[in-house]
Amino acid sequence: MNRINSRLEQLKSENKKALITYVTCGDGGYETTEKAVLKMFENGADIVELGVPFSDPIAEGPVIQAASERSLSGGTTLKGIFEMVKRLREKTDAPLILMMYVNSIFRFGKEKFFSLCSEIGIDGVIVPDLPFEEKDEIDEYASKYNIINISLVTPTSCERIGKIAKEAKGFVYCVSSTGVTGMRSGFSTDFGKFIGEIKKHTDIPCAIGFGISGPEQAANLKQYCDGVIVGSAIVNIIAQNSADSQDRVGEFTKSLRDALDK
Repeated sequence: MNRINSRLEQLKSENKKALITYVTCGDGGYETTEKAVLKMFENGADIVELGVPFSDPIAEGPVIQAASERSLSGGTTLKGIFEMVKRLREKTDAPLILMMYVNSIFRFGKEKFFSLCSEIGIDGVIVPDLPFEEKDEIDEYASKYNIINISLVTPTSCERIGKIAKEAKGFVYCVSSTGVTGMRSGFSTDFGKFIGEIKKHTDIPCAIGFGISGPEQAANLKQYCDGVIVGSAIVNIIAQNSADSQDRVGEFTKSLRDALDK
C-alpha cells in the first residue's frame, strides 16, 4: 500500500487529524531542506510536500514565489531534488509528495519521471496547473508506478466538485479560498458547506490548504476536515533564518501538531 494511504488510515484509526507541511526544495540549499523535512517529521508532520521550484509558479503567492526564485538562482534542479530524496529515504520512511508544475514533468519525460519517483520513494504528486479534465496526461504513468496524483478542489469548483471527488485518490486537497497560496488572517469560505459537498461523493480524507498561517487557524479548521496543509508560514521561517531555520521549523511544526491534537 502507498505510504500516504497507510498513514491516513492509521490517523483515522487513532481519531487524529493529518498535519501536512510544505517546503520549497533548495531554498537555502539542499541541506537546509533536508534538515527542515526531518525536523517536521520529528515534530508531528504526517506528510511533507516537497515543492519543486518553477520559474512561473502561477498558483503561488509572494512568499513561495520568492523561495522558488532563490532556489533556482542557487542551482536547484529536479535531478538534484531526486538525489536529496534518496538521502532523506535513508533517514525516514514517512510519506513524501512532490508539488510541482506539469511542464517540469513533461520536460523530464513522463515515464522516466514516475519510474524514478517510485524507485527513490516519492509517494504522490500535486500538480496545481493540471486541470482535472486533463489529468489523464499523467494518470497512466502515476498509476503504473503507484504514485498518487492528488486532486485539488476549490470553493468555486461548483458542479465539478462531485466529478473530482469521485475520482480522487489519497486525499482531496481542499483549497481554502480563491487566489494564490500565502498566509491569511481569515477565510470567508463556508467550510461546513464546502467539505460537506465533497463528502457526499467520497469517503477519502479531505485536507484544507492555502493560507493556514499558524496553530490558531489549524485549530479552528480541524472541525471541518481530516487534515490541514501548511506551507507559506514554514517557507517564511526558512527565508528569515536559512541554514539556522531547522529548530524554528521544528518548533512551529510542534505548535501545529499540538493544536490539532487538543
